[in-house]
Amino acid sequence: MSNLLAVFFLLLLGWFWLDTMRAREIATEICKTACRQRELQFLDQTVALRRLGLAWRSEGVRLRRVYRFDFSEEGVGRRSGYLVMRGMTLEDLSFGLPAQAQDA
Repeated sequence: MSNLLAVFFLLLLGWFWLDTMRAREIATEICKTACRQRELQFLDQTVALRRLGLAWRSEGVRLRRVYRFDFSEEGVGRRSGYLVMRGMTLEDLSFGLPAQAQDA
């Protein structure tokens, strides 16, 4: 019985790792696209996981991940934004810029 439990745990760990890598790739692409649309420079070409939790919604329980990313306006300075993913879908994206700069 303990062997079966160990195999189940390893399978669960493998699923979690693959799911996390896939969510990170999607988050990175979303940030690249959003920065390109706003004419911002996406720094380091990556996102960093800041928070991981569970989100209960009407469609069920999903993993909720909060990523931080860095960007630059006009190549000067470094600013941080965040992206929230619920499962594999975008929940929120913020650059922390004034409203008129984000909408442009």
